[in-house]
Amino acid sequence: MLSNLEEKFSGFLDLFAQMDTLQAVIFVVFFFAVWFLPSVIAVFFNRAHLGKIFLANVPAGLSWIAWVALLVWASTGKMSGRLAEKYGSASAQKMVKAES
Repeated sequence: MLSNLEEKFSGFLDLFAQMDTLQAVIFVVFFFAVWFLPSVIAVFFNRAHLGKIFLANVPAGLSWIAWVALLVWASTGKMSGRLAEKYGSASAQKMVKAES
């Protein structure tokens, strides 16, 4: 099994070596964009645990299960700062109006 993994890794390195510079740069940018997608989503949704998500994102990229869990956490976590107050109070006001 290890030899099969070594063959695949060697084939990947050969393929990577055949790329021109632009293709290699695009691949590396795409690779890191996917690796840090949970962190990007946490920034986009203004999550309170952004730092924790980012720190956990570094080793979590090695495990698909951990990476997907971070993706869920980043998209469903609590909002931070003024946006949480703004949207929290707006939704509370809507609920009060609906009950009236």
